[in-house]
Amino acid sequence: MLNLETQIKLDDKICHEANLCSRFSEDDLKRIGSWCWDGYERDVQSREVWLRRTQAAMDLALQLQREKSSPWPNCSNVAFPLVTIAAMEFHSRAYPALLQGSQIVKARVPGPDPQGQLKARAERVGRYMSYQCLEEDQAWEEQMDRLLLQLPIVGSVFKKSRFLPVQGINVSEMVPAVKLVMDYYAKSVESCARKTHVIELYRNEVHERCVGGTFRDFLDEPWYRSPSAPPQTEGDVEADRRKGLNPPFADESTPLTFLEQHCWMDADGDGYAEPYIITIEANSKSVARIIARWEDPKDVERVGNRVLRIRATEQFTGYVLIPSPDGSVYGMGFGVLLGPLNEAVNTILNQLVDAGTLANTAGGFLARGVKFRGGQYTFTQFGWNRVDCTGDDLQKSVFPLPVREPSNVLFQVLGFLVNYTQRISGSTDMLAGENPGQNTPAQTSQTMVAQGMKIYSALFKRVWRCMKEEFSKLYILNGRYLPAEKLFGDGGKISREDFLGDPSQIVPAADPNIISEEMRIQLALLISERARMIPGYSIEAAERNLHSAMQLEGSDVLYPGPDKVPPLPNPKVQVEEMKMKVKMQDLQMKQQQFAMELQEEQKVNQANIIQMIAHAEQLAAQAQSEQQGHQIALIESMIGAMKLRNEQLKMHIDSVLKAAEIDNERRAIEKQPAGNGGD
Repeated sequence: MLNLETQIKLDDKICHEANLCSRFSEDDLKRIGSWCWDGYERDVQSREVWLRRTQAAMDLALQLQREKSSPWPNCSNVAFPLVTIAAMEFHSRAYPALLQGSQIVKARVPGPDPQGQLKARAERVGRYMSYQCLEEDQAWEEQMDRLLLQLPIVGSVFKKSRFLPVQGINVSEMVPAVKLVMDYYAKSVESCARKTHVIELYRNEVHERCVGGTFRDFLDEPWYRSPSAPPQTEGDVEADRRKGLNPPFADESTPLTFLEQHCWMDADGDGYAEPYIITIEANSKSVARIIARWEDPKDVERVGNRVLRIRATEQFTGYVLIPSPDGSVYGMGFGVLLGPLNEAVNTILNQLVDAGTLANTAGGFLARGVKFRGGQYTFTQFGWNRVDCTGDDLQKSVFPLPVREPSNVLFQVLGFLVNYTQRISGSTDMLAGENPGQNTPAQTSQTMVAQGMKIYSALFKRVWRCMKEEFSKLYILNGRYLPAEKLFGDGGKISREDFLGDPSQIVPAADPNIISEEMRIQLALLISERARMIPGYSIEAAERNLHSAMQLEGSDVLYPGPDKVPPLPNPKVQVEEMKMKVKMQDLQMKQQQFAMELQEEQKVNQANIIQMIAHAEQLAAQAQSEQQGHQIALIESMIGAMKLRNEQLKMHIDSVLKAAEIDNERRAIEKQPAGNGGD
């Protein structure tokens, strides 16, 4: 029981003070520091077994090799990556399924919205919170990447969501489960009465906090001026021993360990403990900071002058892979579930390797009477060694050590264990991208994949629910600290009033029921096809949904919407136009062919005319009789007839070409869009 000499008054200003240490005496600060340390140690002891199992699971995931000297020095020491494979399989599916593109947060529309105001507000909130996570808090996506890789190993990871007044932004930091110490049997993170966040700060960071007023000024105290090594528990010592690490050497660059404890302390002596955040230095147990864990005087409910209830601000969100069957606040991961199986696989695999090594390198026994020259005999390819005995004596005197080959039964047991670890983690051959067989029907493969994804579906829904809780905390912080109006991104605008609604309407944009890209695209295609076949669907919304599932960039440019493009022509009209176009093309081709025939005939006539003129001139030069004069007259009449024919051909050709030109001009006019009529 904590008994304080000084009791502070619970006024409206207390929740806004940066540090309450000045309200307590030095003796009270020492009592508070010891009280916080004792509670921290009790929580550490309550989770000792869990911590050992978690550290062993992390060793399996990192494939750390323990030093072995049995059955002989430098024997086989293989760490089979069962936990590593399970963690990577989960991460590779969860990361793209939960974080899709630039829209990761959305707000639901509560109730009817005839004017569309609630929908517009929900869209603004979703865009801004997505911008907050991906742009303002630049470490958020990286923290989620690490969380989704560490979560399947340990089973529990936490997020700490808070507002940074200096930067003016919200942040959500990943806190490993080993760094957040709670009572092992607490019901939940929110209901846990004492949570201790282990934080390591370098001396420059501590100096900045002391000078800036965040921490109490303890820069001149002896414990701060002397080098301080971080405290180590038995679990830390055991973990360092397994990893082959030495304890850290204390110098001026060694970070200091602080314990930020979120607890309930009766500071005003009214019998009701108030929520505070108390930060102490781990080695000296010196109190560095005390702040109220409620952020608005309205969070204090009173009955008369007595405090009835205080709504504490919760910063931590617990991410759990599989809830612990024993009711612990910490979850279970693949490292714990697969740990015994992984150890058995490692043992069998090393036994098989050692058996093969012994079978290949085993020695034997030499009889007393065998005659060998002194020294060690070695054998090389095509090499022979001389001995001072006969082959028969050598055969009788040398007895090789009887060694069995690696056991086939052990190899079958190894495959059996690996198969069952895949069933637990859901990482079957087909889900890992391997071909189960050449003659496997497509429907059978799809069914096997769907059943294999059931495990991941449950895990994703649980992670999705944890993300929803984190986004709700960020939504509440926006309602408290966001400016009245703010511009963000490419001209977006948001106001604080947009975040004064129900935080339960804020959810991740990802669909928890769809855990693969192929499934998401297939569902979007199915909806798009039904929208075109069945009346009542919004075709534009279905097409937008398909573009979103395909993560298509520039969707607004590729598909501006049916109201921004001209309507498609009538199919029957199109068919008739195509038929008419074909007829016109045939007619044009016939006209061109006819003109070409007339031109060819004109060329032949012209050649004949030239030939006949030349013949007539030749006859005229040789004319000696009346008969030759008649021939010349006949030739001239024929030339006149041919010239007349050429004139007729030229007229026909001109008429055909003119008709073709008129047709071309008419078709060009028909293709042009109709102009607007005058006023």
